[in-house]
Amino acid sequence: MRTLQVLREDDLIFAGAAEAGGLERFANIKSVSKTIVALLLGSAFDQGEITSINDTIGDVAPRLLPPNATPGAADITLQDLVTLRAGLERTSGANYGGWVNSRNWVADALSRPFVAEPGGRMLYSTGSTHILGAILSEVTGKSLLQLARERLGQPLGIEIPPWTRDPQGYFMGGNQMALRPSAMLKVATLIRDNGRFGGAQVISGNWMLAATQEYTASNWSGLGYGYGVFLSPSGFAIARGYGGQIVAAHPERRLAIAITSDPTLPARSNGYFGELMGLLDGPILAVS
Repeated sequence: MRTLQVLREDDLIFAGAAEAGGLERFANIKSVSKTIVALLLGSAFDQGEITSINDTIGDVAPRLLPPNATPGAADITLQDLVTLRAGLERTSGANYGGWVNSRNWVADALSRPFVAEPGGRMLYSTGSTHILGAILSEVTGKSLLQLARERLGQPLGIEIPPWTRDPQGYFMGGNQMALRPSAMLKVATLIRDNGRFGGAQVISGNWMLAATQEYTASNWSGLGYGYGVFLSPSGFAIARGYGGQIVAAHPERRLAIAITSDPTLPARSNGYFGELMGLLDGPILAVS
């Protein structure tokens, strides 16, 4: 662990860092990025740029479909993508290196075979969130970086630096973003407060309500999954990144938590991430 912050209501009851100034040093948030993309999808709905969660890739961004797209890929919905139920072969895990070394990340993901029915079981795949990020760029005419800065960075008062882009120039959807731990806590507060921050409704309450419903569950952790957030039996909505990066919110107990850890080491559900869940469900929940 590198940093830990716990906010109860508006009181910062714990803030610690392994090194001086650590709460203000940029940290690679890894797959917490997936939650950022999901929030930006909500913003696109709020702005009327997307009208239905059931719209398909073919409906909203047909230009992204390569000539060799897997038959049926055009019918994958936005909800399938944001809940990681696209059904396509995963680009994470053992397939990640080949995917990020391909000439076209979107095309590569959309040309992979179906290994499950779209809308069926959860297949944790950064490629799904990357496709979703590219769709957001297509429908808004803005890069994912612009959207993140305008629709989250400005209202939350946080800095979002540029991050990895694919060969076509799309910012990576679902990995490699960086935020300061103090900024991560603000994102946790936004989720806790049903899309509100600083007295303003940044993301609509209706979207946040839909986002925190369980649509599927992880085969590894057993946690439920909504729109870019894991859902624990104890009531936490959790953004989780490789190595132990966590943004967590407990609306009922009025808690917002941000944790950063070494991004180079694994944090498996039966290992370090399990220990972090024990921290959330034990000492942290007990202070509320």
